[in-house]
Amino acid sequence: MNIVLLDAITFGETKLDCFKDFGDVSVYQTTTVKETQERILNAVVIVTNKVVITKEHMQNAKDLKLICVAATGTNNVDLNAAKELGIEVKNVAGYSTDSVVQHTFSMLFYLIGHSRYYDEVTQSGSYSKSGVFTDVSHPFFEIKGKKWGIIGLGEIGRGVANVAKAFGADVCYYSTSGVNRNEYFQRTALPAMLQECDIITIHAPLNDKTTNLLDYEALAMCKDGAVVLNLGRGGIINEDAVSKLVDEKDISFGLDVFSKEPLSQNSPLLTVKNKERLYLTPHIAWTSLEARQKLIQSVCENIKSSF
Repeated sequence: MNIVLLDAITFGETKLDCFKDFGDVSVYQTTTVKETQERILNAVVIVTNKVVITKEHMQNAKDLKLICVAATGTNNVDLNAAKELGIEVKNVAGYSTDSVVQHTFSMLFYLIGHSRYYDEVTQSGSYSKSGVFTDVSHPFFEIKGKKWGIIGLGEIGRGVANVAKAFGADVCYYSTSGVNRNEYFQRTALPAMLQECDIITIHAPLNDKTTNLLDYEALAMCKDGAVVLNLGRGGIINEDAVSKLVDEKDISFGLDVFSKEPLSQNSPLLTVKNKERLYLTPHIAWTSLEARQKLIQSVCENIKSSF
């Protein structure tokens, strides 16, 4: 059985030995649009994280039986075409929950603790020259007693909610589908959340109801000193609006996902003046060592269960 991994660079140094149990394995670190068809031509199984697989690709890959998406989202595969052609598509869910929850708090602590400033002032020698044992010029607040709003109370959102509650936060949530209910946390309307919460974190999928959900008008409703973090999907929060509000109002933003990835070199996010209010990470919330190991194991299990 010929197995082709199209973008193994996303797995880092995670061992891929389990694939060898199924047959011949071709591993490509990256695959361009032009390279995709040739590489999958004789494949029985394709493993892709973000490489797009179209109907034409499937039609030309005559031996193709299974497409394994090494992620939760399957928007990079033409699912209707796969069904029509009798090609199975399997994804992996739940592997990165703990990793994303942890990165949510990592981003929060970086922003509210003014880590950029305090690291620079200490390492530059400014603190050593100050003659004062402490520096309270950039005050930080405690999570305890603060109101924390969560957009998207799925598995990751609930994980964040539970940790936030352990810190003593008052947690509420907004259901992007309009149907979710949770007996442990208070459901609220989006405008109320934006106006009242000290911390707002996004853990929702990108769909018709969440695209551009937080535009300039919505984000401008946030209270002074608020922190807004997007660990859901790029496109939920308007990046042009973020770049403006960082310089216009006392709001801090942390973004791990972007509408275009990698982030465009011309993105307005890269030219803001108040950089201390903006923390950007390159879609890494899901990438803990443990999460990537679980991901590969799950993909191999998906292959095993199909043959």
